[in-house]
Amino acid sequence: MIRKCLALSAALMLAACNTAPELDIPDVEPGEISQETMVDITRQLSSDEFDGRMPGTAGEEKTVTLLIEKYKAAGLKPGNGDSWVQKVPLVEITGKDFSPLTIKGEGTEINLEARKDWVGVTYREDATTSLEDSELVFVGYGITAPERGWNDYEGLDMAGKTAVILVNDPDYGTGTLEGPFNGDAMTYYGRWTYKYEAAAKAGAAGAIIVHDTEPASYGWNVVESSWSGPQAYAQRGANAPELTLVNGWVQKDAAAKIMETAGQDLAKLSEAAKEKGFKAVPLGLTASASFSNDIKKYETQNVIGILPGTERPDEYVMHTAHWDHLGRCTAAPDGDDICNGAIDNATGTAALVALAQAHAQAGAPARSLVFLAVTAEEQGLLGADYYAANPIFPLAQTVGGINMDALPVVGVSKDVTVVGPGKSKLDDFLNKALELDGRTATPNPNPEAGYYYRSDHFAFAKRGVPMLYVKGGEDLVDGGREAGEAAAKDYRANRYHGPKDEFDESWDWSGVMADLQLFYRLGQMLGNSTSWPNWVEGDEFEGIRNESCAAAESGC
Repeated sequence: MIRKCLALSAALMLAACNTAPELDIPDVEPGEISQETMVDITRQLSSDEFDGRMPGTAGEEKTVTLLIEKYKAAGLKPGNGDSWVQKVPLVEITGKDFSPLTIKGEGTEINLEARKDWVGVTYREDATTSLEDSELVFVGYGITAPERGWNDYEGLDMAGKTAVILVNDPDYGTGTLEGPFNGDAMTYYGRWTYKYEAAAKAGAAGAIIVHDTEPASYGWNVVESSWSGPQAYAQRGANAPELTLVNGWVQKDAAAKIMETAGQDLAKLSEAAKEKGFKAVPLGLTASASFSNDIKKYETQNVIGILPGTERPDEYVMHTAHWDHLGRCTAAPDGDDICNGAIDNATGTAALVALAQAHAQAGAPARSLVFLAVTAEEQGLLGADYYAANPIFPLAQTVGGINMDALPVVGVSKDVTVVGPGKSKLDDFLNKALELDGRTATPNPNPEAGYYYRSDHFAFAKRGVPMLYVKGGEDLVDGGREAGEAAAKDYRANRYHGPKDEFDESWDWSGVMADLQLFYRLGQMLGNSTSWPNWVEGDEFEGIRNESCAAAESGC
């Protein structure tokens, strides 16, 4: 349907493409999912023997060996030809010896202290980084969104210049979810990852985001700690697109001082940038900064298994979860310094095996089911992004998928939390599966945080493949929403990304098993459907999907 729509004249396209065919969503019987498998694999992966499953360590080798063994036993085939793994080359860049960020204008100079006032990194694999007298241009929110008639870089030549960019989206703070950029619900255009990518595409030498705690959804302490020390990236190929020289953040107060020096007012510029047609403002100032980099290259692995389809094996349904965690970390008071990652994400990794086992036992559906355990999620979704940039199975032949991350072991919930609802027609499949299970969907309670853009499925979404990210809800059968919210708060405060995210023999697995039943239904529905669910009209990823499908000989 997508290719046919793109082949139509512009005059006919809108009417024809808005008349989408009814989705084929098959009924699905419950699956036989093994709780014993879930418990055993979660226990093993989160044991001290696996040393926190840090990529590039002995913990990785043990994890990969175990997953291959379990995939084979579940009835899967190797997902990369004759191999169960996809090698993921990474580079770790550690900046050091930072100069101040020096802002100069006619007769004036401001020196911003590294970490206190600004942070910066480079994605380039260079021993030294030097930004010299780069012209500053305020580009508003730094967004180029043709489907929304928005281009903050329109008419600009950014070669050698540094973009100063606001965090989040233009309509953040409206108090609603309505607006050209979904109101308070962050879109991809609001994420820092997008803003750096857009600046690079515009040819900028540097990109500096103005930090503001509320629209960023985290304080400067998070920026300072996250952007200091080692930064890991996927190694770039010879023909990779050009990157900015420096990417960074600046404190809001420091940004206000820069604007004042330029004869501008940050608050007034920020208001102006919310309006369509905003024109970027050259600031008449230059920026300079330098630092050196330690560079370390190493290799890690995605683990891939496939249950080949019986009728359309070249159409693929993805199941993703990250196997990695943080390895050794800041010790707890008792001296324990292994971040075992039992919930995050030994549970999701075990779910890949348990679901594969259930689907194989039921018999393969018409389409192929892929079970992808990705590496280096904790270092920035690197394994998922590498796969999506170098897919084993063509993305235009990938129907969509389900991501599983940190499954809550707090009992059965009446609902599930849908991160990023209303983005694609996969919601129709989800609603049917929930109806069969007698459960409801609750939107993510913090849409402004942009969580849809912060887990492994996003690597596929930004390349056009519709993906679902669903988690067990907080409205518990036993204790209601109060109990569910308290459990979630306790986990984040006392175990998340710490040494006490450990396996507990007393866990209540009933909620996890209910969630897996939902994921099983979704896999079977998508696996036996003839439909290709697309993004909803106007979504930021719709155009990417349409283009990739139009260029493909088969698939969507």
